[in-house]
Amino acid sequence: MSGRVRVASPRLLLLQTTPDARLILIARGVRAFGDGFVSVLLPLHLTTVGLPAGQVGLITTATLLGSAMLTLLAGALADRWKRHDLLVRASLLMIFTGVGFAVADDFWPLLAVAFVGTMNPTAGDVSVFLPTEQSLLSVTVAPEHRTALFARYTLIGVLVAAVGALAAGIPDLLTSILPMSLSRALDAMFVLYAALGVVTLAINHRLSEDVEPPADAPPSRLGSSRRAVYQMAAVFSLDAFAGGFTMNAIIAFWLFLRFDLATSTAGLIFFWAGLLSAGSQLVAPMLAQRIGLINTMVFTHLPANVFLLLTPFMPNVELAVACLLGRFALAQMDIPARTSYVMAVVTPPERPAAASITNVPRSLAPAVSPTFAGKLLGMTTFGWPLVIGASLKIVYDLLLLAMFRHRSPPEEQHR
Repeated sequence: MSGRVRVASPRLLLLQTTPDARLILIARGVRAFGDGFVSVLLPLHLTTVGLPAGQVGLITTATLLGSAMLTLLAGALADRWKRHDLLVRASLLMIFTGVGFAVADDFWPLLAVAFVGTMNPTAGDVSVFLPTEQSLLSVTVAPEHRTALFARYTLIGVLVAAVGALAAGIPDLLTSILPMSLSRALDAMFVLYAALGVVTLAINHRLSEDVEPPADAPPSRLGSSRRAVYQMAAVFSLDAFAGGFTMNAIIAFWLFLRFDLATSTAGLIFFWAGLLSAGSQLVAPMLAQRIGLINTMVFTHLPANVFLLLTPFMPNVELAVACLLGRFALAQMDIPARTSYVMAVVTPPERPAAASITNVPRSLAPAVSPTFAGKLLGMTTFGWPLVIGASLKIVYDLLLLAMFRHRSPPEEQHR
């Protein structure tokens, strides 16, 4: 990176936010809670209504492909619709998704709802909300505080999603205390997801006109930054494709096969993994202020992937889980730095389009790799998906450093 920047104060994470930024952060938390429990309950719900494993996989893929298409659409409409209207329409789509999964039992209706809806099987945010919220947040703070704000955004998402994952136990509780079948209890959780969409809609309705660009602002299309944005999207695609081999569902499946781990134990592991990931967000902005955004992305992500690479070679479950927790403690520190970097190296009018294009890989690229991961685990319990995913992620880290280490954001260009 070109030069050093000043060290962040710990008070940076306590920075004052605008009312609109606070509303976006609250809406992020509401959606994260729903994402947390539906990412766990979605496959159980689909098998409970009688769908075979192959159709469950197709519906899961449809959720990711649909999110990618909607994210691209949001970027294309950014200069035609108001930002407020985009978020309101996305909230209505969230309500439709919850109701659709609650009332539909057949494959084709569920596949259609999965493709056009906001259902998220990853517990991380890969939804149509993401690019619009990122572009809005980036204009609510000074450049030197942008990474801290995105760290707060990611922290809220990871932490609340971990709590949401614990809420996936509610159907078992309902069936134990009420005369209710598991299928009805699961339907109730998707109704809850729709209700969270109503709350999100109410929050987004309160956004002020300040979130809109000036009337004389140029169109929000890519201009001078086009090449850099497409380069970032390409390299992010490699990371996202690798992530499909190491999704929580794949890791949990491997733990079940390799160590015969109980479902409750796996849930507890991923809860603590979520807490570690959330805690790392507190460190990310201070580290970025000291060593720069690209270095923060690479030098936290790289050791995380080494931990992941070592996991299948561990001789017992205790050491395997220790490696996984080490990985989760570092693996998401790059997220606020990455988002901040994308917003920093493009011009303000380009931000909605840049956010859309660079977020598409998070939905599109990992849609295929889980199929290969499942086939590998069907052949052996060694953990080849983790080895392949970690290796590809290490290649991504090295490519990112080689391609962008000399392209510093404006706030880092102090000598």
